[in-house]
Formats: sequence, C-alpha cells, structure tokens
Amino acid sequence: MSKFWSPAIRELTPYVPGEQPRERLIKLNTNENPYPPAPAVEAALRDFPADHLRRYPEPTSLALREALAEELGVETEQVFVGNGSDEVLALAFQAFFRQERPLEMPAISYSFYPVYCRLYGVDRRTHPLDDQWRVDLDAFGHDTGGVIFANPNAPTGHGHGREAIAGLLERVTESVVLVDEAYVDFGGESSVPLVERFPNLLVTGTFSKSRSLAGLRLGYAVGSRELIEGLERVKDSFNSYPVDSLASALGIASLSDRGHFDACREAVITTRERTRIRLEALGFKVLPSQANFVLVTHPELDAAQLFVGLRERGVLVRHFNTDVLRDHLRISIGTDDEMESLIEALETQFR
Repeated sequence: MSKFWSPAIRELTPYVPGEQPRERLIKLNTNENPYPPAPAVEAALRDFPADHLRRYPEPTSLALREALAEELGVETEQVFVGNGSDEVLALAFQAFFRQERPLEMPAISYSFYPVYCRLYGVDRRTHPLDDQWRVDLDAFGHDTGGVIFANPNAPTGHGHGREAIAGLLERVTESVVLVDEAYVDFGGESSVPLVERFPNLLVTGTFSKSRSLAGLRLGYAVGSRELIEGLERVKDSFNSYPVDSLASALGIASLSDRGHFDACREAVITTRERTRIRLEALGFKVLPSQANFVLVTHPELDAAQLFVGLRERGVLVRHFNTDVLRDHLRISIGTDDEMESLIEALETQFR
C-alpha cells in the first residue's frame, strides 16, 4: 500500500474481473459470446478509413445513438452511449446515487455495484434473494436513494418480467431505478418500453454479450431525457469523447444484421437448455437461467476443488470464493462442442 495513495483509495477493494488466460483453455468463465460478431462488423472493420482516426470522434455519438434508438423503439434523445456498460453504470452512480439515503440492491448481484458505492461514497442497503434465489422486488423502495439490480440477475440468471418491474416503479417514484440488462437478450424481457411511463427508470445494456463485441467496450443507457441529460453532465465533466469513431462504426454495423443477432442468441439459449439437462443428469442443481450462463452446485462435490479439476482438464469456469457462493460454479455457455468438453470433464469426477 503506497504512502502516495489518497485515504479513499486505501479503503477500496477493487472489482476482480474474470481471468483471461494466456494458455489455451475452453473459456467458460466470463460470459462472452461463443460466436463471432455479425459479418457486417468484419466488413465495417475492413472498410474503416484509417485517416478518420486522426480526428476526435463526434462527441455525442449521434449516429450510434440514432441506430440504437431505432433498434430499441425510442427517441435518440433517450439514448446514452459509453465505453462498455461498466462505464455507463459508473456515470449513473455519480449522477443519481450520491444521495443522503442509501442505494438499494440485491445482496447477490453484479459485484461491481458495491465497488462503485465505495469509490463514490454511496451508502448501500442490500436485500437477500428470496427462497428461490430471485431478486426480491418487494423489498425495495423503503426510504431509498435509488434502486439498482441486474435483470436477468448475475450470477444467478433469474429475470423478472416487465410487469413486475412496472409494479416496482409504481411504488418507487422519487428516486432512480436502474435496471441492468446486460443479459436480457438470452431469454429475459426488456424494460425499455417502460421508459415512456416512468421518468425515473434507467435501463442499461451492452454490446459485449449478445452482440459478441466484448473486446470493443460499448454500452448504453435508455431513459427519460432528464436522466440522459444527467449522464451527459457527468460525462462532459470527465471525458467528452467516450466512444471512439471505430467503435461507433462497428456498433452501428452490428445493429444492421438482425438475422445474425437472432441466430446467435437462439443458439446460446438452445445450448444452455441442453447443458442444463446434462448437468442435472450428473446430479447438479442448476438454477433456472435467462442469461448466457448457469449457476450450479453439487451436493457431493466441493466447488473449489471442482474448479481446479476442470482447469486441469482444460476447462475454465468461474468460482466465487464468498460465503454465499463458495459452493457454486458459474458456467458460461459456449458452443455445443465446448459444452460437450465440459460434460466430459465433469464425468471424470464420478469415475
């Protein structure tokens, strides 16, 4: 710990991202899409004029916001974009959640939320999941400075329907409700249509998962004009040019190919359900998932040892060494061949 660090930085426990191994492994630990981006993305990358990179990008990312607005059925003024949904979330914490009252969130959800709370001095109040490991929406909204949760939730995979979210918004009207939809395209129901009814709803999304662009770092938010303006005020006080010209062009290209998008996400959903059946046949308890991963536990196998054993057999999954999750593994959904290799590696545990 350096003497040059500020007191606030000394107090931080940073977010730990999933491992990006250098050795060749079947990588099922970071919820990346197993399929390549749309062919239009490759074409746009090939045709992008390198000379454009000498100039700053258009500061409002207007063309990308217009394409997203058309895709999502909203107005351009209701869309904000940034370098991955993590950056968009960070800006939202600064814009909306630095309040006197605490920010409410599930006790088990995306582990970056508590990190942002510590970084930005946001008090938080957590609520346990219900007895079926679902986000308990009824627990939110009591003297709150805001609400945030992932839907579908991470790392559990359960998603609430749109009307359930609307019920929450009918109760929580004086603070921002942020619904993080990083995984919604794999079986969830988006809350974006609710932004017309509820001016305090902010929905975030990403190109990293269903659009296979995790390496590009491109995310967005959708909400009322007053919420988008709040994000813009923070952005323009920090980095006025967040999305570079190349990322914008490739993001627009990915939105142009609906057929590829649908085919990839349907393939992931089909493989997820096939994998669930295979895992349950091996004695695993698999939580129902509307995401591109499953959370599993086994009554006879230690999850930490299983994690090590799978890695030794060339398969990398995610193990969270926390009190609540240490008996579980989160397994990203890969191709059919990759998931077959996972099952074969697991079967060796029973021989």
